[in-house]
Amino acid sequence: MSFEILDYNIHKCSSYSPAHLPINIKRNIPSDQSSRWSSESNNPPQYLLLKLTKYAIVRTITFGKYEKTHVCNLKKFKIFGGTNEENMVELLEGGLKNDSQAETFELKYQLLFRQFACRYIKIVPLQSWGSSFNFTIWFIQLKGVTYWPAVECAIDWLTKYRQTEAVRVCLKYLREMGFRESYETLKRESYIELEDPFLTRLHTYAINGCHKTLEEVLERAVRDGHFRNYLYRQAYKPTWRSINAPKPRPGMRGGHQMCLDSYSQTLYLFGGWDGYRDLADLWAYHIPSNKWTLLSDNTKAQGGPSARSCHKMCLDPERRQIFVLGRYIDLQMRSQTNLKSDFYVYDIETAKWTLITDDTSAMGGPLLIFDHQMCMDVSKRTLYVFGGRILMSTSLNEFSEDENGANNGAVVEREPYYSGLYAYEVSTNTWNMIGSDISMCLGVHPLKSRVGHSMLFHPVSRKLYIFAGQRNRDYLNDFFTFNIDTGDVDYICGVGAAKERFLPAAGFTQRATIDPELDQIYVLSGLSKEKDKREENVQNAFWVYYIKDDKWSCVYKNENENTAAQCYVQNLEPCPRFAHQLIYDQVSKVHYLFGGNPGVSAVPKIKA
Repeated sequence: MSFEILDYNIHKCSSYSPAHLPINIKRNIPSDQSSRWSSESNNPPQYLLLKLTKYAIVRTITFGKYEKTHVCNLKKFKIFGGTNEENMVELLEGGLKNDSQAETFELKYQLLFRQFACRYIKIVPLQSWGSSFNFTIWFIQLKGVTYWPAVECAIDWLTKYRQTEAVRVCLKYLREMGFRESYETLKRESYIELEDPFLTRLHTYAINGCHKTLEEVLERAVRDGHFRNYLYRQAYKPTWRSINAPKPRPGMRGGHQMCLDSYSQTLYLFGGWDGYRDLADLWAYHIPSNKWTLLSDNTKAQGGPSARSCHKMCLDPERRQIFVLGRYIDLQMRSQTNLKSDFYVYDIETAKWTLITDDTSAMGGPLLIFDHQMCMDVSKRTLYVFGGRILMSTSLNEFSEDENGANNGAVVEREPYYSGLYAYEVSTNTWNMIGSDISMCLGVHPLKSRVGHSMLFHPVSRKLYIFAGQRNRDYLNDFFTFNIDTGDVDYICGVGAAKERFLPAAGFTQRATIDPELDQIYVLSGLSKEKDKREENVQNAFWVYYIKDDKWSCVYKNENENTAAQCYVQNLEPCPRFAHQLIYDQVSKVHYLFGGNPGVSAVPKIKA
């Protein structure tokens, strides 16, 4: 969806330097060092208050910059908006990079899943890149919707919402103060309930001393699931347990893939890198019996995929099929003949592999890629593949992005190529490219391709949740959704947001799972893959994202009390690692972690 540029005027400002007036932010002249607003001091509060010429549903804000880095650029800021300057909603908390590239941010535009309109936008600088310097804004562009029927509806809803909340506050006060007659009169004439009738009943029983009845009602409410959502929002207390299954069992490895069938309670593991070579073994782990079964020691010999690592594997639990796509090939081993993207499916019931195609790109699908993400819409029998690096036969610098650390050879550094977003319809055996790597395209919602990210599918909202990853040498921590039916992209938080909000740090080694029933996403962040950061970042952290509440919660950290080597020796908890796999059993609400590389010399390079 495209938005129009919104015209605005400078309504107020906290202060300004005589040489750098607020009006300058309406002109985008990156080469002119005087074309900016600068505050007269950095003492809070400093702000710019913009007044739109028309009411609008404001969707994005773009900050232009000077052609060079500048110490006065905003490192931290907040954006507020509303229909009047006295009552505003926080639209964004973020920060700018200290470079010359303009940055566009998505603004909050909904309350209780309803759009609201703004007339005023307030920009509040909090910190500049030079700690003792004043604040500077070079250029501001706002975009949004001014279509009057939509804006009028948003204004009316916000007005009614505020009126309703004001009445509810009055009702709460009257009831707490014991003004029963006034309370009943206001409720009757306003047709507004203070709370859910169930809560009103509980309150009535409590103040009337009907404690026995109150207990019975509460017990029945627990059995009926009234407190279910509340209980699931309580802080988790995770417990790690080492699983020591009897032999035979898979050996230590990294860059492997796993999937789990919750209904049969069976975990499947395929491939990986054992520190010396790629593997082609396929295993099944039965959770109730704690038993591994070797389904194949060489899938290629059975008509399946060759040995590989950094591939992706996806399960269709209804039809009991496993799809395998992608792999990493060492730079010295690449040739035009082995750079085709083969695509396989494994039928669990018949234990048979089928080669769907020896080259997905010939069918309109991706080229040979690795470190991508793949998930499935089971109801529509559609696979979605996003990101990953395209393997080329020319000399490219992989800088250890094969996710197992095996390639340390010196090669020529060139700009890597990334794959876009693809959909594969199983029933028709057709590939469709939804979007290419358009990170360089100007737009509000570019699908910035990457590697090492997480992508999850929510079957109810029918959205892909995409989080973090790495692009070139930048570690990303943006978090956004892609609606597979409408193509809409919504940013939950943009790049750099983790510095301003309580979020998982940017990274390449996080692993994520989803529980659609609970509307929760789980993220395990681990070891940095960069060698110069490993010792200072030896830490596991487990996060929960509550989708309905738009809230992150960190439920576990090892707080650096134990090094990776100590974790390994004492078997207290999993040591931080990369190239591992994390899967989730939606029935028992248990995660399973296997393999990976701890990146520490005192610990075996590959974990089981």
